Amino acid sequence: MKISIVIPTLNEEEGIGATIDSIKKEEFEKRGWDYEIIIVDGNSKDKTREIASNKGAKIIIEPRKGYGRAYKTGFSMADGDIIVTGDADGTYPFDEVHKYIDLMIEKNLDFITTNRFAGLKPNAMSFKHFFGNFILSSSLKIFYGIRIKDSQSGMWIIRKDALKKIKPLEKFDDGMPFSEEIKIEMFRRKDIRAIEIPSHLYKRKGKAKLQSWKDGWLNLKFLMVNRVRS
Repeated sequence: MKISIVIPTLNEEEGIGATIDSIKKEEFEKRGWDYEIIIVDGNSKDKTREIASNKGAKIIIEPRKGYGRAYKTGFSMADGDIIVTGDADGTYPFDEVHKYIDLMIEKNLDFITTNRFAGLKPNAMSFKHFFGNFILSSSLKIFYGIRIKDSQSGMWIIRKDALKKIKPLEKFDDGMPFSEEIKIEMFRRKDIRAIEIPSHLYKRKGKAKLQSWKDGWLNLKFLMVNRVRS
């Protein structure tokens, strides 16, 4: 079995090295898993690509902007049977992904998303972001009946075969709404076994790219408009 770890980057030289180092590759090898680390870079101007390449990652430059665009490109290039995602800023627990994959295999799951609020570390999330996430997760429950606690989490474990059961990736949003859109697709399909599990969120390394109010509004607007269309 092969695991593809897909990480989007844009000027993340402060966090990408620690992020890659936190992956417990020895646990993958102990289980007999092959793996690849794919960095989908938005044409960084710092040393992000150099650092990642020196640590054995495969670099894909994606000049088209957008969080969703990066993942759409990364997923299409991933060779793994299972895809793991997360940010390059040191916030997500890549040191535990082997355990999440174990759970996926043990429970015969297709999609796992993580709940960062179960283990928020000091200064990991501002109150503004906490409140915004609460509004968006509540909206997901109201509009779609999907009862998860963290609709904006960016760490997922996905069987690549499950991507064949949802709409084509190119029809997904190129921006931040991609995160909630993939959850909508996975949780609403009766032939896909999807769950949310407790996880952690650590303090960010480097400057945040998220534009709180703008991205929050775009996410909420997407939920409303997509509900009407679906």
